[in-house]
Amino acid sequence: MDAKHRHTAISTAGLLIALGIIYGDIGTSPLYVMKAIVPELIDPRLVLGGISCVLWTLTLQTTVKYVILTLNADNNGEGGIFSLYALVRRRAAWLTVPAIIGGAALLADGVITPPISVSSAIEGLKQVYPHLSQDIIVYIVIAIIAGMFFLQSFGTQIVGKAFGPIMFLWFAMLGVLGVSWIVQNPEILKAVNPYYAYELLVHYPGGFWLLGAVFLCTTGAEALYSDLGHCGKGNIRISWVFVKSCLVLNYFGQGAWLLANQGQQLAGRNPFYELMPDWFLLIGIGIATIAAIIASQALITGSFTLVAEAIRLNMWPKVKLNYPTDVKGQLYVPSMNRLLLLGCIGVVLYFRESSNMEAAYGLAITLTMLMTTLLLTVWLRTKRVPLVVVILFAAVYGLIEGSFLVANLIKFPHGGWVSLAIGATLIGVMYVWLRAYYIKRRLTEFVKIDPYMDALKELSNDESVPKYATHLVFMTSAERASEIESKIIYSIFQKRPKRADIYWFVHVDTTDEPYTMEYKVVELAPDDAFRITFRLGFRVEQRINLYFRKVVEDLVRNREVDITSRYESLSKQHVTGDFRFVVLEKFLSVENDFPLVEKLVMQAYFYIKQFIASEDKYFGLDTSSVKVEKVPLVITPVRDVALKRVM
Repeated sequence: MDAKHRHTAISTAGLLIALGIIYGDIGTSPLYVMKAIVPELIDPRLVLGGISCVLWTLTLQTTVKYVILTLNADNNGEGGIFSLYALVRRRAAWLTVPAIIGGAALLADGVITPPISVSSAIEGLKQVYPHLSQDIIVYIVIAIIAGMFFLQSFGTQIVGKAFGPIMFLWFAMLGVLGVSWIVQNPEILKAVNPYYAYELLVHYPGGFWLLGAVFLCTTGAEALYSDLGHCGKGNIRISWVFVKSCLVLNYFGQGAWLLANQGQQLAGRNPFYELMPDWFLLIGIGIATIAAIIASQALITGSFTLVAEAIRLNMWPKVKLNYPTDVKGQLYVPSMNRLLLLGCIGVVLYFRESSNMEAAYGLAITLTMLMTTLLLTVWLRTKRVPLVVVILFAAVYGLIEGSFLVANLIKFPHGGWVSLAIGATLIGVMYVWLRAYYIKRRLTEFVKIDPYMDALKELSNDESVPKYATHLVFMTSAERASEIESKIIYSIFQKRPKRADIYWFVHVDTTDEPYTMEYKVVELAPDDAFRITFRLGFRVEQRINLYFRKVVEDLVRNREVDITSRYESLSKQHVTGDFRFVVLEKFLSVENDFPLVEKLVMQAYFYIKQFIASEDKYFGLDTSSVKVEKVPLVITPVRDVALKRVM
């Protein structure tokens, strides 16, 4: 089966997997959406208008934009804002801006989702135990969140197999609970008419600002696109029919209960739990808690994938990536796991109640959706979609998401600033890292490697120089096979002459395709110098030590190189020569005089870099055979110093 058909294929297993890992965020939204729309007095206009807004938001925003349109913008089966950016980034340099803003906002959303989902579920215990203090709720929520993050390092392969059936049970429960109340109060079905949404937004006092609460029903749509590579668009589209049906039924069921109690004060009650009969309440809370954990789990692993993609696009520090299981694409980012854990605990302690978190939730993700719309507009043009259709798409969704953004801005002083502050910090890191990458690339001097080949051969045969290694491997950033960094030449010949029998120059080229695994070998000097270029997809683990060994084995098998030790005593025993890697790590020299903006960027870059492991960890090199050399990054040499000699 080719890649295209694998991507669109539909299977029972694929549908269950989709239920388990894609719909957690959007699937748990019934826990808090109606509670946010109807905070106190139950007004029938507010109920009908709110349900109508939810229905048409799920239809226009989630179904039409994401499920029907955006899923087509896949990068060899992979989705998400960075995959979309990889498809269009060659169209214009400014497209980096929406990619950075969207990616940072999505990561910021990952700090809010676990606390609000788990808190909303656990707070249901107050329905059973009214005297349960909020402090106990907070402790339980923190314990569950800490447990989730602790388990990340083991991978989710085993637990993931159970996610699908559990989420199927969750959505089935949503549908059944909704139907049980709709049949009691079918008047709620009038909300299908978009007129009630119009009435709420235009004529109800403060109705427009309720869009901030309505938006909570679709916050998981972006995660749905990000997880495209795990399930394929075919399984997502089919399973969405079931998921949306259950969600809509539950929302309408909550609306039916609210209409049955119109004129009353909600008084802290959650319409979601009011749908349940007393005997089912504890069971329902248990299922809701598990669903919230699954929702959080999906977003956490999605954040890891997002960070890995940002690293390959030079938008994030090269932190250590672990692959705890053999599942394709599943990874664990220890540093991000710690940051998310601290962020989530901080959110729980600061807001304490899920109703307070609603103010912080949604504001950041509106930015991500707007940025996706912008990138998707450019992608539609690359696909030669008629200009009229592209303009219509941009205008409609610019208006819808712009309205959501404006409505969400009212949340800023009430907690929305938290998610924006987190997002702004992440944007700052991404900007610094990308700008520093271009500054370093501009200042890195490359030289032709051919003129140095004779000198390399002479050094290799010069027995007066102590042998540094049998095989000396340099990591190089030179994209052309005919070039090498001048710093590497300096390291070999001048810093400390490094005599070796064979010199290897290894370059890693990250492709826009997710799972490319290719290599090319160029013989620079027969049996003396080789260059290996790895072409790895942006979701492929950087295990250069392993890949390099595999390439050398292939070369030996083809008799293109002899890696036997050149020491006489070892050569007789056919012992393989030793390999040593050298990684050049730049530092900011004090002898610099450069523009203010670049100075601030590079100072921030090197400040952040001191908290991150060296690049040999990122490349997956064997630490016992790696030499990390510090080389100065000179931006502009300091002008002549007026130094006077005295007798």
